[in-house]
Amino acid sequence: MTTDVHNAHGSAHGCARRFVRPVPIRFAHCDPAGIIFFPQYLVLFNGLVEDWFNDGLQVPYADLIGVQRTGLPIVHLECDFRAITRMGETVNFELSVHKLGTRSLTLDMACHGADGELRVRAQKVLVFTDLDTHAAIAAPERVRHAITRWMQATAQA
Repeated sequence: MTTDVHNAHGSAHGCARRFVRPVPIRFAHCDPAGIIFFPQYLVLFNGLVEDWFNDGLQVPYADLIGVQRTGLPIVHLECDFRAITRMGETVNFELSVHKLGTRSLTLDMACHGADGELRVRAQKVLVFTDLDTHAAIAAPERVRHAITRWMQATAQA
């Protein structure tokens, strides 16, 4: 299930619209103490980006990577771990666009417990690359249009 939360203050910088996805925390996510092993948040955040492309932007992520040969590696990452998450919980992962640049995309990401408690906050900068040359490229026009349209839906809400 996906939830979009709207705020009328969206712009090219700091879009307030959030893509939210509930995620059950499984045994595979956890360490022997039964809490999520912190690198798993990065895996789950990456899955959230894929879901956002597929479901939020209507741009198939597999086609972007496999057919168009466009990558989105992380070039900068900041994370704050605020509280533990236990196996068996369902938490909400969320994403919003902080900035859409010519060749990069900065995303604000968070994980909240069912009670709304912030578990993790992250900001990551992704750069569009040609997967054959590994050089940075301009965001593909279809992707730029989809992100812009998604961000503008906030202003119209």
